[in-house]
Amino acid sequence: MPRTIWRGAISFGLVTVPIHVVSATEDHSIHFHRVHLSDMARVRTRKVCELEDREVSTSEIGKGYEISRDHVIPVTEQELRDLPLPTAKAIEIVAFMPLSSIDPIRIGEGYYLQPDGQVAAKPYKLLRQALGRSSRVAVARYAWSGRERLGLLRVRDDVIVLHAMRWPDEIRDPSSLTPPPVELTDEEIDGALALMETMTRDGLEGDEFRDTYTEAVAKMIEAKRENREPAPAPEPAEESGQLVDLMAALNESVAKAKEARSDGGHADVHEMPTKRAAKKAPAKKTAAKKTARKPRKSA
Repeated sequence: MPRTIWRGAISFGLVTVPIHVVSATEDHSIHFHRVHLSDMARVRTRKVCELEDREVSTSEIGKGYEISRDHVIPVTEQELRDLPLPTAKAIEIVAFMPLSSIDPIRIGEGYYLQPDGQVAAKPYKLLRQALGRSSRVAVARYAWSGRERLGLLRVRDDVIVLHAMRWPDEIRDPSSLTPPPVELTDEEIDGALALMETMTRDGLEGDEFRDTYTEAVAKMIEAKRENREPAPAPEPAEESGQLVDLMAALNESVAKAKEARSDGGHADVHEMPTKRAAKKAPAKKTAAKKTARKPRKSA
């Protein structure tokens, strides 16, 4: 059973739902210690006071806000807990909206909200079913770890999930990253759409969604433990250094998808679109002069 990260309540108008917050995810990555390579002894971080030049214990360490190098304001954990915020002890719902109206870049880590005892069961179920039937999510405010945050509440199976969200001013403006204008033909766009259809899946099951990096690290560690040579790394593909022919790349990608399917893959392979023929103009007494279609412009 995952441990409780935070304990408080969901505030839904005048309805209060006591809850426990537990992590909704697990980290299966392989973690390493820092070691001294000559003797493999652990290397640890020590907390040293700059003025006294000595190591200090955790009980001697607190928070401080630096006004200037010589002026630091001490702030205690108790002072942060006593801030006059309605969100200090509650996840306060402030609005409901469609999930599609929220930019995914603002949505972060997920947590399960567990009802705290029998008294919370009925209001918890009420909020869960109301969210499910409305097809909306709730946007809430809450305060954890010395700062107020924005959150998103949604339903997953029979549980309410809280996702941390970033404030609007925490999202960087991407306009400086916009590429210069280029021209794309209709055939290139149709080719990309055909490849997307080929790569479409119904879910996140399959070898494509396996953590191969962690598996490779585990195999390397096992080989070293058994004094074996780890498997050699695959040779990287050579780069030609030439500009990519998009249509050639799209055709080759679809060909590889066909090959993967014949080897047991489960992709739906779509044929690449053929070059479109120019539309014939209606018959008239005087034939209209044919004009070539201009490429579609895209930013």
